[in-house]
Amino acid sequence: QSPHFYALRDALSSPEYSSGLFCCRVIGHDAAMKTGQIPIHTLKGFCMGSADVVPGVSGGTMALILGIYERLLNAIHSFDRAWLRDLFSLRLSSALARNDLVFLLPLALGIALAIIFFTRVIPLPRLIVTHPEIIYGLFFGLISASVVVLMKEVDNYSLPDFFITLLGVILGFAVVNLVPLETPTAAWFIFLCGFIAISAMLLPGISGSFILLILGKYAYIIDALGRFDLWVICVFGAGAVTGLVVFSRAIVWLLNRYHRSTLLVIKGILIGSLWIIWPFQDRTFVTVRGNRAIASGHGPQGPDGKVAGPFGIVGDDVTVEQGYESARLVALSMLGSLQRELGTLDRISGWVKALGMVRCGPDFGQQPAVIN
Repeated sequence: QSPHFYALRDALSSPEYSSGLFCCRVIGHDAAMKTGQIPIHTLKGFCMGSADVVPGVSGGTMALILGIYERLLNAIHSFDRAWLRDLFSLRLSSALARNDLVFLLPLALGIALAIIFFTRVIPLPRLIVTHPEIIYGLFFGLISASVVVLMKEVDNYSLPDFFITLLGVILGFAVVNLVPLETPTAAWFIFLCGFIAISAMLLPGISGSFILLILGKYAYIIDALGRFDLWVICVFGAGAVTGLVVFSRAIVWLLNRYHRSTLLVIKGILIGSLWIIWPFQDRTFVTVRGNRAIASGHGPQGPDGKVAGPFGIVGDDVTVEQGYESARLVALSMLGSLQRELGTLDRISGWVKALGMVRCGPDFGQQPAVIN
């Protein structure tokens, strides 16, 4: 009931109106509507980025909760051969018209802002260690409530639907309970890691960083990013881009052909993966397989079991000496976990591999002085 509506009605009722006038008005209105959605898309991207920071929670989960999952897949799917053909032919306006950039760009901006905010301003990874019940409880409650709402959207829930959902539950539970593997560092495997990790991130309930941990390459990739190892980053990035293109098309194809069944499996995966973020579980930081014990996820702890400071960036906020003392507390924390798991440290005959990571500035070069 706006003046634009009445002006359009009068124009269409006159004998000399043109279809060009009609198209111009509708397209302009549609563009205005899309532009008005930019802040909302940015906020949704911020929610996705905050989920990516938390181990065990994926951006795909948040996209499903926010109701933009299928639109995100279709937007990624739009980067196809026709788009490449227009791009290389320098038909830029035609190439850009194929993509939902009004949706994708604000979403990407929101994700980037969230990652910066929750690692720099409010360090969510640190809060996961210091207050795991609160942080994991927040996401567990959010996802649980969303599962209930999503399940209510399924009309006439039948017995075959139940078994399809159960299949997704079993798949999600199996993935989050996989044991980390010993894997090579060859280029083909780094490419494969990028392919699998980004594919997992597109599935709600499965975290890409968790998949890298299972493949034994989480610390390796993070270390490569920190050292700006261009070779590893490029190979991993190529695998991620390939996985994004291939796997998004596979999911879109499944949604187009088997929409109901695919959504039921995805929701089942979401339910099955809830176990990994149950806030009140006794979290195990040592896994024993055969004659090997794998310890991970330790930070500096004081005698009272609380995370010890100082906090900040080594070389800027924290001295090398303070960093060394923190590394010593990390090692004592690991030994404490090993002793609780093994009963006695006398069972340890030797160390296979030890990896320490230092939060430092780009110009800092004394990591061994901190970790050793």
